[in-house]
Amino acid sequence: MKLAVLGACGGIGQTLSLLLRTNELIDELVLYDVVDPVGVATDLSHIPTRQKVRHFCALTKTDESQLRMALQGANVVVIPAGIPRKPGMSRDDLFNINASIVQQLVRVYGETCPEAFLAIISNPVNSTVPIAAEQLRSQNCFRPERVFGITTLDSLRLEQFLGQLTGAWDLRGQVYTVGGHSGETIVPILGKWRKRLSSAEIQDLVHRVRYAGDEVVQAKQGKGSATLSMAAAANRFLCGILRAICRGDTVDEVAFVNVSRLKTDDCFVQKIMHKVEFFGVPISIGPEGVAKVKCLGSLSAEEKEAISHSVPALSAQIAKGTRFVKASKL
Repeated sequence: MKLAVLGACGGIGQTLSLLLRTNELIDELVLYDVVDPVGVATDLSHIPTRQKVRHFCALTKTDESQLRMALQGANVVVIPAGIPRKPGMSRDDLFNINASIVQQLVRVYGETCPEAFLAIISNPVNSTVPIAAEQLRSQNCFRPERVFGITTLDSLRLEQFLGQLTGAWDLRGQVYTVGGHSGETIVPILGKWRKRLSSAEIQDLVHRVRYAGDEVVQAKQGKGSATLSMAAAANRFLCGILRAICRGDTVDEVAFVNVSRLKTDDCFVQKIMHKVEFFGVPISIGPEGVAKVKCLGSLSAEEKEAISHSVPALSAQIAKGTRFVKASKL
């Protein structure tokens, strides 16, 4: 099992690489960055595991040979590369810089290891995942069941904040978020916990989950963003993928995926799937990738309204990513 981290020297990349270093299912952990990751790789190599750690760095701004070597034979590729958010910066503000980074990395992925599972962290996820899909389509190697936008952090935040409210923990699977990965496109699904909270508590909880990233940026006083929690979220998601590939397990996760070609028995989800190409949904993942979209279960009127309300904004952000790739090829 070879897993490649593209952007391994950043705040997310370093912490994620540390967490992945202790995963017994990974035989080879590959670190790539435009800043030489030799120091990170050396540091990790002092942690006793059977893993082999390798590092690659672009020799020049236009060099792709090292990236190709890093990706050769990879089974899983994760992309945290890009600039972090700064005070007053929205995820959309990140677009112009991170869009180009993601497109280049995905293009080389498509040329080198298009069968590998591809997980994207780089923000804005609502646009970078469509960028990846459109780029891979242009190379005739898009496999929608193996391309994911990691939105797990929104669910982790929901679990944590709800736990603080109720004193209940281990809420994984009981609550989660759907939709997108920014602002009002994030829709918390509370299940049975909705009945245990007041309307005011629910309103405050939903708002805090949606804008928790701003909370971190402000708390770090402009010196960072949500790197540690994002790395933890990505690690949880990747651990599920690794179990699916290595052990043949069927794992349940939530991710921002291409829903237009997936199957589901949920009538409400089917309606959403006809309106938008990408959506964050609970999914079952097997050795070949996404098997199906899981049912959302009983939704409140407010949750249904919030999901419907998220669609126009998501559609615009998805279209923005798609246009970026098409324009770059003119």
